[in-house]
Amino acid sequence: SNQTPTLVALTPNLVAQTSTLLALMTLTPLTLQAWAAETGKFLAGRDEPDPAKWKATLRCALNKSREFRLRYDGTRAVPPRPYKVYEVCGADGAGMGLGRARCGNMGSVGSQGGLLWGWCHMGWLAVGLDGCGVGGCGKIPHPNPTNPTDPAVTDLELRFHYRGRRVSALTVSHPLGCRLSHGGSLPPTLQRPDLLGHPELQQVPFPDPEGIPHDKQRRYTCTLLGAMERGLLLELGGQDLYATRLCRCKVFWDGPCAPPQDPHLDPRPNPMERERRVQVFSLQRFLDGLILFQKGQSPTPPPFEVFLCFGEEWPDHRPKEKKLITVQVVPVAARLLLELFSGELSWSADSVPLQISQPDLKDALVEQFKELHRLWQQQHKAQCPPNPTPCPQRSAMTPTQSVLPSPT
Repeated sequence: SNQTPTLVALTPNLVAQTSTLLALMTLTPLTLQAWAAETGKFLAGRDEPDPAKWKATLRCALNKSREFRLRYDGTRAVPPRPYKVYEVCGADGAGMGLGRARCGNMGSVGSQGGLLWGWCHMGWLAVGLDGCGVGGCGKIPHPNPTNPTDPAVTDLELRFHYRGRRVSALTVSHPLGCRLSHGGSLPPTLQRPDLLGHPELQQVPFPDPEGIPHDKQRRYTCTLLGAMERGLLLELGGQDLYATRLCRCKVFWDGPCAPPQDPHLDPRPNPMERERRVQVFSLQRFLDGLILFQKGQSPTPPPFEVFLCFGEEWPDHRPKEKKLITVQVVPVAARLLLELFSGELSWSADSVPLQISQPDLKDALVEQFKELHRLWQQQHKAQCPPNPTPCPQRSAMTPTQSVLPSPT
């Protein structure tokens, strides 16, 4: 209804459906009421609304539950931070990793206000204690950023295009990231990670160009791939994604962390300096933009896709489909968040300017006829005996038919 926020039950089925994201939850009074009603602690018409009590009950339930364990108390930090971090635990109280998280029915999803959010398949929930958003509260410290079972933004979708035609797509789930390269005969070594990257990075080769039907395009593509032996690194650091160009082939890029373009001037190519680590995506910045969009303070959702162009300048006047080699990098967590908030959670009563005419005299007559028909049905049912004997028809004409004025 319009009185309560949309609810999302925290069940294993939902975890399986969303894979990375479980829910982004808020602690507004309506959300707390919905949670209290869902758990049987509040019944409309019987109990008096008490948001303060609901909030305390929720915190108490989290603290007492064997499925959650407090790992960070921001209220005791210096300076104080208005949130707490809980780990999702198994029945034995141990922390749970990928694919094992289960959250019962501990929460709900609201449409505005403070925050209660988590990547439940990595086992963390952050519970906001006031009305601030992610940007106001600051970055939530990750208790164990090096744990390989905690993929904050480790899932990356890579889409390879040769002159606008998709030739390959895959998902990288390595907690450290990956290395894109072609034709490398030497494996990376731990002694010289500056040459070919860290050896533990997932190795992703560029697709074979032999399938390109046009000779000239194939020759140019092979020339560029021949300069990519050292490759390009996509490394994960905390909640951010970084790119490092090692190869001789020049790389140009665009994305949410790229320098802004002046809309009144021609687009300027954005090169990636060789052997310089560049931040290309920030989860914190994305969440800030998503909250602004969800509150109606931004007309468009925040961008999250990173576009890499190899061997040709970008951005420029030529479309992406004309570029020889491009790679689209999609952080899966950001995509799932945007899909969630592009659905029911982004709707509000004043979000769509509905166009409906004011009722006129004929509309009022129709409503009166409907009311007369409803009253006649009630009277007709009251006259029927409770046994299965059919009630005799009093007339073949209903009251609605008798009172409707003739169109002539």
